Amino acid sequence: QVQLVESGGGLVQTGGSLRLSCAASGLTVSRYAMGWFRQAPGEERETVATMSWNGGKRTYYADSVKGRFTISRDNAQNTIHLQMNGLKVEDTAVYYCAAANQPYGLGLRPRIEFGYWGQGTQVTVSS
Repeated sequence: QVQLVESGGGLVQTGGSLRLSCAASGLTVSRYAMGWFRQAPGEERETVATMSWNGGKRTYYADSVKGRFTISRDNAQNTIHLQMNGLKVEDTAVYYCAAANQPYGLGLRPRIEFGYWGQGTQVTVSS
């Protein structure tokens, strides 16, 4: 059974940083496309950052977070991270970790490919 458990959310001031973590069990993160998504109140869930399986060497960032957020994986800990710097009020949302349904994918179609989800962690950025 696949489980994804996020941590690291919290309250931070504008310009601050947070590092989200997602510990996986039931799958090996190096073999799966992984990603971070977020959903603000009253809005649709959006893709924040994705990365292909370890051999795909591909990452994607939403335009709104390019240059500020970095997605990474720690294969030894079977964990992925989202380093968020220069946080803005508009980054406030529940952040979800997700994994692809099948291994060895590129994660090019998040809405179709990502079927395993964590419970989410709240990130609140105050002005």
